[in-house]
Parts: sequence; structure tokens; C-alpha cells
Amino acid sequence: MRVYRAGSVTQLTLAASIALIAGCGGAAVPAAHEVALPASPPPAATPGRPLEGKTVVIDPGHNGGNASHPKEINRLVDVITGRKPCNTTGTQTDAGFPEHAFTWDVAGQLRPILEKMGAKVVLTRPNDKGVGPCVTERAAIGNEARADAVVSIHGDGAAPSGHGFHVIMPGLLPGHNDDVVRPSRRLGLAVRNAYREGTGMPYADYVGRRGLTTRVDLGGLNLSTRPAIFIECGNMRNPGDAAKMSDPAFRKRMAGALADGVRNFLS
Repeated sequence: MRVYRAGSVTQLTLAASIALIAGCGGAAVPAAHEVALPASPPPAATPGRPLEGKTVVIDPGHNGGNASHPKEINRLVDVITGRKPCNTTGTQTDAGFPEHAFTWDVAGQLRPILEKMGAKVVLTRPNDKGVGPCVTERAAIGNEARADAVVSIHGDGAAPSGHGFHVIMPGLLPGHNDDVVRPSRRLGLAVRNAYREGTGMPYADYVGRRGLTTRVDLGGLNLSTRPAIFIECGNMRNPGDAAKMSDPAFRKRMAGALADGVRNFLS
């Protein structure tokens, strides 16, 4: 029998203990290496954190410094189906509320909701005072983060007569995005349904069908290797939509609805 001493405590090995029991007339016991140890229980799910372990990239469209740097944002970049400007200034309401400020605010309210659900959240820009980044760089951020979902937030600048929101999904570009078209569509459906329910806003009546459309001219979608969508949260040139998009309380509802859509897709 091997005996180990640790300080003043004498410890028997498991094998020695089993042998001792057997030698004292106990029931036959298998060798130590045959004793089955109980399996560790699987980690318990954390209540209220359905997105634990997931990464979500939020892309607030445009940027506050774009308008003052036309040379930088007008530089052409390759989006697979052609060459387009690095970025744009975006649109604004008739009252002067800019799209870049709208998207930044919604993204800022969306982030903590997703983080509370357990997600790791990455933004494509750190503030609303910079320039860009280019659409190619925004896509690369999602790819490098290995995002489970990428949501690009926008406000449309269509004719004032049109109103409502729509979700843009990537069209198929064989050899480039074959693996992400289907999951992007599922993400698009989840976000559309949650946004409609959470905000009460109608589907756009001037583009798409039932709040959905596909495009192959957007670099942020074409270059993404992760499930990705754009959402035009409303038409900023339409008075009714603009009033909602300019209302901080309504933007909070928008953020909550987007979070519900992401959660439904990922969980």
C-alpha cells in the first residue's frame, strides 16, 4: 500500500482505499481505473441571456463627418458588381435631422439591449463625428468579427409620397456569397416581423414586397461572408415617417424591435 503524507495529513490513494475495503471482507469492488466517475453536468443556461456566445455587428449608416470630406467618401471602391463611392452623406428630414444622427442614436440604444441578452456587440464606427468607414471596410469588420448577424441601420430618402420601412437582403452572387444568402434571408424575415410588430410601422409602399427586397449593388451586403441585412427604418422625406424617426421615444421602440428580431434569428 502506498501512503502519501501531506503535512500532518495521511492520504490513501483511491486504489489503496478500494483494496483495503476488499481486504476487510467488503463486497468486491472493481479496480480503481474501472470506477466510473460521474460526468460533469452541462453548463446551465443563464436566464435572460439568450444570446450568450453570439457576436452581433451593428452598422450605423453614414457618419457625421462625411459631408465635409467629399474627396474621401467619393473615392470609388469595388463592390463585386461594380465600383461605387466609398460612402455617402445620407439623407435627412425636411426639418434637417440627418440620417447619420438617426442611425447612430438607434445603434446606441440597440447595443445595450443586445449586450444585456449576452451578445458581444461590435459597431462599425465609434462615434458620429468621423468619416466613413468605406462600405468595404464595414463589411470587413463583420467578417473579421465572425459575426453571427450583421444589421446595417439606415433611413431612406425616397419621394415624400412613399412611406413605411423595408429590409434589404443580399441577392445571390455565385462564387461570392452562396453560403450567406439563405441565413441572411432568415435574418431579414426575423427582423422584418419583429420591427413591424414592435413599431407598428407599415411595410414600404414604394419599394419591395411586404417589407422585403434584395439587391446586388450594396457593398456592405455583397462583400459580407456573414448573415447580413440592411433596414431602411422609414422614409425620412415622408412627413409621417420623419415625425416618428425624429422622436427619441419612438427610436427607442425601433431599437427594441430590432433587438427582438436579432434575438429571434439567433436563438
